[in-house]
This record gives sequence, C-alpha cells and structure tokens, in this order.
Amino acid sequence: MGKKTKKPGKGKEKTEKKTVKAEEKKARREAKKLSPEDDIDAILLSIQIEDAKKKEVLVEDNVPAPSPRSNCTLSINPLKETELILYGGEFYNGSKTFVYGDLYRYDVEKQEWKLISSPNSPPPRSAHQAVAWKNYLYIFGGEFTSPNQERFHHYKDFWVLDLKTNQWEQLNYKGTPSPRSGHRMVLYKHKLILFGGFYDTLREVRYYNDLHIFDLDQFKWLEIKPKLGALWPSARSGFQFFVYQDEIFLYGGYSKEVSSGKSSTEKGCVHADLWSLDPRTWEWNKVKKSGMPPGPRAGFSVSVHKKRAVMFGGVVDMEMEGQYLLVDVFGVTFVLLHATDLEKSDVMISLFLNELYGFQLDNHRWYPLELRKEKNTKDKLKKISELSNSNNEIEDCSNMEIDESMEETDKEAYAEAKVDLISENMGTSLSVADAGSSTTKFSVKVDKAKVVQSSAFPEVVKPCGRINSCMVVSRDTLYMYGGMMEIKDQEITLDDLYSLNLSKLDEWKCLIPMCKPLK
Repeated sequence: MGKKTKKPGKGKEKTEKKTVKAEEKKARREAKKLSPEDDIDAILLSIQIEDAKKKEVLVEDNVPAPSPRSNCTLSINPLKETELILYGGEFYNGSKTFVYGDLYRYDVEKQEWKLISSPNSPPPRSAHQAVAWKNYLYIFGGEFTSPNQERFHHYKDFWVLDLKTNQWEQLNYKGTPSPRSGHRMVLYKHKLILFGGFYDTLREVRYYNDLHIFDLDQFKWLEIKPKLGALWPSARSGFQFFVYQDEIFLYGGYSKEVSSGKSSTEKGCVHADLWSLDPRTWEWNKVKKSGMPPGPRAGFSVSVHKKRAVMFGGVVDMEMEGQYLLVDVFGVTFVLLHATDLEKSDVMISLFLNELYGFQLDNHRWYPLELRKEKNTKDKLKKISELSNSNNEIEDCSNMEIDESMEETDKEAYAEAKVDLISENMGTSLSVADAGSSTTKFSVKVDKAKVVQSSAFPEVVKPCGRINSCMVVSRDTLYMYGGMMEIKDQEITLDDLYSLNLSKLDEWKCLIPMCKPLK
C-alpha cells in the first residue's frame, strides 16, 4: 500500500500547538518564580475569600485612631456635618507597602473613631477618589501595590456606600472609565465629573486627560470628547479639581514624558497651569494666574470654603548646578553653599512645604494665607533679630562668611549649619541628595522641620510639610489628615489630624498628634 498523504497545513498546526504548550510551560515557570509578595492576583483572591466570611455589618465604637497612611480619602458625611469618613490609603514602613481597605468614621465633637466592617466591601486601594452625595459615598478606581512595590493593579470598579446602613454595593454600568489612579472626581449638582489619572504596569505608563460624567439620576456614564481645535488640559495625575458655582477648576498635577533621543529616558513634569471647565457646555478655558500664585509643586491638597479655595503643602524638587541658593527667612537672607563649590556635581533638594495659599474663586486671584498668631510670632521674631543685630549678639551661624582658605570639611559643616537654620525657621522638611551621575562625598540631610521657639513668644502649632494629605471643609473648619514627608532619606507616613477655623484664620489646632513624634 502506498503512503498516506499528509493533510495540507498539518505540520504547521503541530508547530503552533507546540509553541502554545511551550509558552504555557514558560508562564507556569514564571508564576512559580513569583514570591508571595509579587503575586497580586493571589493576594487579592485571599482578601476576597476573607471578605466572603463576613455575614453582617459590624460597627466598633471608640476604637484607636487609624494607622499612618497617605493617598486615602476623607469625606464629610452629608447626613452629619461633624463626622468625617476615612477610607483606604497606603503605608510604607521603609521596606514594605501596606494598602488598606478599612472604613472609619470620626466624630469631631466627641473625638472618637468608629471602625466599620461590612460584607461585599471593595478590595484595598489607594489613590482612589470618593464623593459624598445625599446619603451615599461613591468611590471609583485607585490602585493596589504589592508589598515590595514590584507589581501594581489599577482598578476600574465603581462602588457606593449607603451611609445609613453601612452597606457597600458595586455598580456595573456601561461606559465605565478605564483602570486608573491619581485621577480626580468632583460633584456638580447631580453629576460626578472625573478627569485624568494614570495607569502603570511597570512595563507601560499611561497618563490620561479624558473627561467622564456619571449622571446620578439616570445612572449613566458619558465620555466628553474634545471638539476639533478646542482648548484641553494635557494628560496628568495628582492635580486638584474643585467646584465653585458653574465653574470647575483644575490646577497643577504631574506627568512623565519620554525623551525622543536614543536613550528614551523619562522626565517628570510638574504642571502649574490653571484651567476652568464650564459644566454646562463642557468647554475648557485656560485661566491666567494673577495676584501672588504659588510656585510649581506636586502633591498639594485643596479644599473650598465659600468663595475661596485653600491650598496646603506639596513638594518642590530643585536641581542646582554650581549656584548658591538664597533663601529669605523672616526677612533674613541665608546662603546655602552648593555641592558644586566643593566637588563638581549636581544636587537635588526636596523641600516639603507647609504653607497655605488662597485662591479667590470669583476674581481668580492668588495670595498667601498667613495666620494671625503666626504673623504676630514672625513680627516678634523680627524685632528680636533687629535688637540682636544692634547689639552685635546675633547667632554666629547667621553671620558666617566663607573664607577662601577654608578646608573642604569646614565648608561642608558650614553648608549643613545653613540648611539646619533654614529648616528650623521655615517649618518645612528639607532634604538634599546627589542628583548627578557622578559620585560625590558631599551630602546634606536635614532633620524634621522645627517651628522656631523662643521664651519671648509662644510656640506656633503648625503641621509639618507634607504631600498627599486629605483635606475637607465642614462649615467653617478645615480638617487635614495624614500624608507623607521625608526625613533625610527616610519616607515617613503621617497619621496626625489638624483643624483650622477658616473664618478666624487664627491658628492650627492639633486634634490628633502623630503616634510616633518626628525626631
């Protein structure tokens, strides 16, 4: 008998099957290599299994304050203006990242926390958004990070919490925005307005500038796309989004751009532009900054009180190239010796700010906000400084001059003394690190910000400089919780709670101090 002829394409089919099997084996091997801290799917599955064990809503009264966290959300309960609702967030202890999905309620009058545990809760997340409306709290998006920060999962789920029953429900509607974190979502009448954010898988990073609307009456998502030739903000995350009458303002933000050269390196961009969105026509207009606007910064927070938006905090990264840094502190100019004067190298300074700015919403003017007690303290400090100058009793470090024959170690000590003095007077966190490719022995690291103390005047209570804190306004009071700052090369997550009467603008009040005081 003759040989059977092979069917055409049979060899190709076998090859394809072998290739698929090989890829499946490779995928299984790679999966086995993943440590428990890398496997986000396994972590989220275990969380889901634990959540399924919950059978009823559990409310624990008068519990300890939440653990330190940043990138959480803090909302005013629309049913009770003296109650704050805190959800989610993240904490980095120096080696591992912990992401939370817990829900707290804080009574500002009783100064008591309640911990709410409910079946069918959203999985843990940070950098999400929460908006309260009527008796509901709506949450969209966010991210989950593996403990070793090697893998990320971005959410596109949409949740609602009934504030009367403490029960969660996931909302599944067509047209939901893509997975993201670092976006912003605000309430305008009966609509949720969502803009921007980013998506990061380590292999790919995308920043968004899309605009989505969710109608709370009709329960529908709608994407608003730019018209041909229309003005539109660039893609970004971490900006601030706030509403006044029939205007929605967008300010600042952060994004990364890939260079067009062979190296294809990424360069961060801190945005400082201001936009206005008309929610009746969905048209964007760029707003000219007038008055005394803040400088570019990332990670700041904004809340609205009457006709004014209040901005706090943020971080400024300054790279200096062979120059002196002049800093004016309470009317006295200090000179910071730069590393290039010692060894030719660039230095990056990270300055965590704790200053307040106001933005007048009706005439679009910026101005620094100075508290009454703080102003009195500065005036007294200035008088003391002037008196000391007249008697030639000013501190040696304020009048230091660099001698050309000074040794390198003396120059370094001088620079550190200057930075310490600046840090003490500015009430911010300042860190300096090598930003160049070359190695340098010069390294200035500044300890935590200290408010200037003197027996001549009382200490001014003020939050330390920080980023990614939560701010809300209830009645005439601003509340600020948590955030993150750096001391030397250590990242510190905060858990303090401050309040500020925006009608009086007299002083900050520390309602809950940090569990571990800064050293």
